[in-house]
Amino acid sequence: MKKNPLSLQIKIDADDIKPLDKDIFLKDTEETSDVGFWKASWKRLRGNKIAMAAMFVIIALIIFAIIGPMLSPYKYDQQLRGSEGLLPCFAHPFGTDRLGRDLLVRCMVGARISLAVGVISAVIVLIIGSIYGAISGLIGGKLDTIMMRIVDVIYSVPEILLIVVIKLVIDDPLTKLMDTVEFFRPLQKIGAGLIAIFIVYGSMYWVGMSRIVRGQVLQLKEMEYVTAATALGAGKGRLIRHHLLPNCIGQLIATVMMQIPSAIFTEAFLSFLGIGVNAPMASLGSLTSEAMDSVFSKPYRLIFPALLISLIILSFNLFGDGLRDALDPKMKK
Repeated sequence: MKKNPLSLQIKIDADDIKPLDKDIFLKDTEETSDVGFWKASWKRLRGNKIAMAAMFVIIALIIFAIIGPMLSPYKYDQQLRGSEGLLPCFAHPFGTDRLGRDLLVRCMVGARISLAVGVISAVIVLIIGSIYGAISGLIGGKLDTIMMRIVDVIYSVPEILLIVVIKLVIDDPLTKLMDTVEFFRPLQKIGAGLIAIFIVYGSMYWVGMSRIVRGQVLQLKEMEYVTAATALGAGKGRLIRHHLLPNCIGQLIATVMMQIPSAIFTEAFLSFLGIGVNAPMASLGSLTSEAMDSVFSKPYRLIFPALLISLIILSFNLFGDGLRDALDPKMKK
């Protein structure tokens, strides 16, 4: 005859019925609490040793470019008589050029120009691309089709050729404007070539950002909170400012960080060709170009600016990759 399970005796120890400790759930609460988007992204970024190393290199380069010239006893355009073509020494760690100018401070100023071009160009791309892409993705329909075809046309334009053409077109008018108007006179130091780079970045390089933002907006506009905001009377401008772009911030930051090395390389390449900054203003590209006439007799004049260009571009690329993976783990391959 089978025994009734309810009639079985259950042994209970005294430890099974003692009161629970008041802090027993504290540890579990700390481990399972919502750390938030930015804290979780920072935690993933810290786990990427290559990206963190690149970040510290970028910080060191910024200090080198911004604070370095202030601490140097020389000016970037100062010619030291009797010190022409010096090899690297204690007084001039990077040596001097054929005019007796200290190459260390010129490399610092050149790095400052490169970083400024990269950051300003990235901001221009961010503003134009995010607004254009958000409008295209949110409105959709025929307007979206027309806007994307415009993007395709802009993609087909060779940007280097356009920079050269714009530089040739604005060179004389801009020079006259800087000579006659006091407000524009400070632009003489950077030259028409660098301004042409900014114009081309503002008119062309935003297309990649716009496509990324459009793709994100096409997904986000189907979410419930966007539908609720629309039902409450939110206009399209408010939807873009307060609901769509803030939720694309991870993609925006990652794309901007990847845009900076592209702008730096473009500026260095054009300055190497003589289309960038005006002399005596130093740029890493112009420094490498000036060093080509003595590349065999004085290779250090080429090595130092070339290494700086490579280090800046490599650091931003590695940090951009790590930041992209940290902000959007789904994109990690």
